[in-house]
Amino acid sequence: MKILLRFVATTLVILSGQAPAAEVAMRRVLSCVGPDAKIEVYVPQNAKLNKRVVGAYSLDLTEAGKGKTLEPVHVQYSRDRKSVIVDQYTRKLPPTIVPIAGATVNFDQRFATDAKCGPFDRE
Repeated sequence: MKILLRFVATTLVILSGQAPAAEVAMRRVLSCVGPDAKIEVYVPQNAKLNKRVVGAYSLDLTEAGKGKTLEPVHVQYSRDRKSVIVDQYTRKLPPTIVPIAGATVNFDQRFATDAKCGPFDRE
């Protein structure tokens, strides 16, 4: 039974074309600070954002005594490439649009509101 489960898991990884997050080097592309939390967005190191990529969203609520969470997000450029779209699809929130130059945005309505984001790190 264990061999079958390992085979199925390996097959799913191969068919999906994506390696597990633990095996992918990530780079931080957005860093934001709000009144209740710090937010960071990461994408795979060699990702091109012309198409949607799976990245990671970090919500640091340490100061509120709630710890730090990490969740998958979809990240891509807007059509005019003047903004980055961060889609927290696992939480079914509307996508957040962050201007490349940085701005104050709302990622959700609980903890990540009025977050001041620095410029997008294109590297």
